[in-house]
Amino acid sequence: MTATLTQRPEQEHERATGGRRAPIARACRFEFVKLVSQWRIRLLVLACWIAPALFVAGVSQQSTLPVDTLFGRWMLASGWAGPLVLLGFAGTWALPLLTSVVAGDVFASEDRLGTWRHLLVAVRSPRRIFVAKVVASLTVLLLLVAGLAVSGTVGGLLVVGDQPLVGLDGHILAPSDAAVSVLLSWVCVLAPTLALAALGFLGSVTLGRSPMGLLVPVLVSLAMAVAQMLPLPVAVRVALPSYAFISWNGLFTSPRQLGPLLIGIVVSLVWAVVATALAYVLFVRRDFTSLAHDGSGRRAITVGVLPLVGVAAASFAVVAATTSATGSGIEQDKVQRSLATAFAHLYRMQTDQLNRPAVTEAQLKATASCNKGSTRVAAEGPGNDWRCVVTWHLPGVEATGQAIYQLDVTPDGRFMADGDGPKEVNGYFLVRTPDGDAPNPLWQFDGNVELLDTTPKG
Repeated sequence: MTATLTQRPEQEHERATGGRRAPIARACRFEFVKLVSQWRIRLLVLACWIAPALFVAGVSQQSTLPVDTLFGRWMLASGWAGPLVLLGFAGTWALPLLTSVVAGDVFASEDRLGTWRHLLVAVRSPRRIFVAKVVASLTVLLLLVAGLAVSGTVGGLLVVGDQPLVGLDGHILAPSDAAVSVLLSWVCVLAPTLALAALGFLGSVTLGRSPMGLLVPVLVSLAMAVAQMLPLPVAVRVALPSYAFISWNGLFTSPRQLGPLLIGIVVSLVWAVVATALAYVLFVRRDFTSLAHDGSGRRAITVGVLPLVGVAAASFAVVAATTSATGSGIEQDKVQRSLATAFAHLYRMQTDQLNRPAVTEAQLKATASCNKGSTRVAAEGPGNDWRCVVTWHLPGVEATGQAIYQLDVTPDGRFMADGDGPKEVNGYFLVRTPDGDAPNPLWQFDGNVELLDTTPKG
């Protein structure tokens, strides 16, 4: 009797039905059709393939740009900036919501409708049901992400054009290089999207008919986004899956800052595997004969939450032990190096726009000296009180040029430099370009401080 009670559900149903189990391909196709037949999924697919193009096209025609968003200030200059602005928004809001709607409800919907018995009779294998639902959900998510990327890119290119893009360190990316970097950026965010989807599976399996299962990816993503905004140690920030939604900006520097990005992708994939495995274990061990099944509250903590807390702690320990990460990762020499590099690149761009004699970064020998408003305050960490003086030399000119900048450095390493004189260098004025008038590139610009400092100096 004990052996009968502890027998696995798959063996019970296979013996009861006595027949071959449905092929996995047919089960996946069946689950995919079930998903796309829902009106909300069809509406999401339609929105993801149309709305981004309209949004990017509309913003690109406005005189006021979202300069507080990464690459927002370049939306009038390059069609490749549009999908990157969209990517920044998608990583914070759109992708967590999409994973909640698709993955967070894929198992719970069967509990609400009471259709588990019918599904088990048709498929005859809880394991195959789990695999089919996971594959179908991930296929729909891939379709939605592809829609966001393609639609945003098409909208930007049609309205603005296939123009070069200014990178985060001021260097110019040719259209072909910008296209590759944009594609890689969207591919890289698939890893944290998979992690959120796995959390959705786990919540849907664990909490059953409870609506909280649907909110798991959104709540976890919101908590991680808040953590990324706080001045936490850099090892903690990098060890969270949400960091992969941020670190794609390393693809737009020269050389590329791949260290943080690769760490974020690996951490995200580990979370995805662990959360999916936990969901699988809970699913194949549940009692499908009980119509009153409404989740397993204690197991949600012991089998769901605690292992993921352990993964986060282990990730933090590994990152701290294998990298040079200390404190916030925002240090004086890093800020100075990043600002000087971006200034030198943009100075060349300004020189070309003003039809002045060409100059190279090596000839400029730009350097920066930064502090946080006072020598009594340690020049490290995020804040809007960074004050920097950039110094450079022009060939054949004895005098040394200087420009003052106010920097607002965020905890994730992004900074916005605001020119504070002299006005003929970094003040606001329009520069005539082949594509129309544009603001002085040295007036305000974005940059990026690599928190782990894995790129070679100089």
